Amino acid sequence: MHVIDQAQGEGWVMLNGDSAEVLPGIPDRSIGLSVFSPPFGSLYTYSATERDLGNCATDAEFWGHFGYISSELLRVTMPGRHALVHVAQIPSQKAKDGVIGLKDFRGDTIRHFIEAGFIYHGEVCIDKDPQAQAIRTKSKGLLFTQMHKDSTWSRPALADYILIFRAPGENAVSVKPNITNDEWIEWARPVWYGIRESDTLNVAEGRESADERHICPLQLGTIERCIRLWSNPGETVLSPFAGIGSEVYMAVKLGRRGVGVELKPSYYRAAVRNIQRAEASMRTRDLFSALEDAS
Repeated sequence: MHVIDQAQGEGWVMLNGDSAEVLPGIPDRSIGLSVFSPPFGSLYTYSATERDLGNCATDAEFWGHFGYISSELLRVTMPGRHALVHVAQIPSQKAKDGVIGLKDFRGDTIRHFIEAGFIYHGEVCIDKDPQAQAIRTKSKGLLFTQMHKDSTWSRPALADYILIFRAPGENAVSVKPNITNDEWIEWARPVWYGIRESDTLNVAEGRESADERHICPLQLGTIERCIRLWSNPGETVLSPFAGIGSEVYMAVKLGRRGVGVELKPSYYRAAVRNIQRAEASMRTRDLFSALEDAS
């Protein structure tokens, strides 16, 4: 296992390195749940290194490289347990793809994980605000001016998806989520509403001086639902594309163990700081709980 740097605390470890090289060092069938947002093909550039999946020249090259990750995820996941992959559809570009439209990244991800040996178990669509997306992306299809000029170019906002992939085999330890029936009714809907797009860790902490690279952490509310629904307290949650540590941060906050792998050093350092804050907040909570019990 080739690791550039690592940090750990009570119930978590962050590894600075390439997931294709780091994941082989994780024991077989040791991960209760994986939650992560992978690079979206070559849509965004996250770092300058050739090891970065976001720097692949073609879709075929991207999925070929991603195969090193998905095969390891299958190996380390406990039988009957899940890998949860956050994706969205990708706009195609006239200069690069020949047309302006959409590429089916969601469908490609499903096909890839099935070919890797996972079982496609389900998915959740996450509602998005079209106006917020229009402001952030400047997408022609979402602009009021385009709608009034020629609405044939207008299209709905792009939703996020959590794709649920199950490792083959029987689950040996039942997952019994601590949620109410009302929460289950809300979370069992095919669309998750109420996820605030701003409910993320501070992205500024992961940026370097004059850094124009893309960084977009997954919403903490989404991660919380995933972890609470599909893992038990004390089990290990893995994020092979940890970014600034959102998934490991929430794993610690929710009483799980967290393992994160991140290639870019500045993201890795931000992740360590974020997870250390989560760890400190849990110690404070435990202290107050002990004091209340003693009173």
